[in-house]
Amino acid sequence: MPFHSGERYLYEIRWGVIPAGQAELSVLPVTDVDGVPAHHFQLVVRTNDFVDVFYKVRDTIESYTDLALHESLLYRKSQKEGRSSREEVVRFDQVRKTALYSNHGEVAAPIALTPGTVDPLSAVFFIRTQSLREHLDVVKSITDGKKNVTGVARVLNREKMVVDGITYDTFRVEPDLREVGGVFEKSTNSRIVLWFTADERCLLVKVEGKVVVGSFTGSLLAEGRSAEQVAND
Repeated sequence: MPFHSGERYLYEIRWGVIPAGQAELSVLPVTDVDGVPAHHFQLVVRTNDFVDVFYKVRDTIESYTDLALHESLLYRKSQKEGRSSREEVVRFDQVRKTALYSNHGEVAAPIALTPGTVDPLSAVFFIRTQSLREHLDVVKSITDGKKNVTGVARVLNREKMVVDGITYDTFRVEPDLREVGGVFEKSTNSRIVLWFTADERCLLVKVEGKVVVGSFTGSLLAEGRSAEQVAND
């Protein structure tokens, strides 16, 4: 695998040109889900003091997959954005090929899964396991617990880019959002672009997105840097 337990990367989040906060993407130690050894991925997003005044965000997303990263075992999302909150859990039954979604303990009817389905966070790590090349389509079945779709991410081109003062050789990857819900489905112009390093790490170094509430970027911070230090430069 191109990742390992203990990985922890910080990203500066900007909403347009405004520093908005920080995201932390981590690979936690291998754990156990219902007797199955599992990768444990985590994404934590926090807005800064300035943005907190008008739209406070405190999100934590956790993903558990089998060690081959073939299918998800458990997915959790604690989402507090503005005045709304969600406490989502998706439990995967890979024997029956179903997913059971709940929010604040309210359980929905199970949905059917196609074999080899992963959750949205582990899909990012699945891309990292692929041998990326220009014009490659990375195809994987994905679910958020509410519907099961075929996710497609196209590798557009290879390009050099500077992120927080460091030059990276990267692949530019654009997922197809037509079947993706949430904030993306509310705007016909929604898009997201990911840049992964063109080496054995396939490290995510930058994200750009356009959604109904505006444009945002997430840029990898150099080791030892914080979003606060970047904002003060």
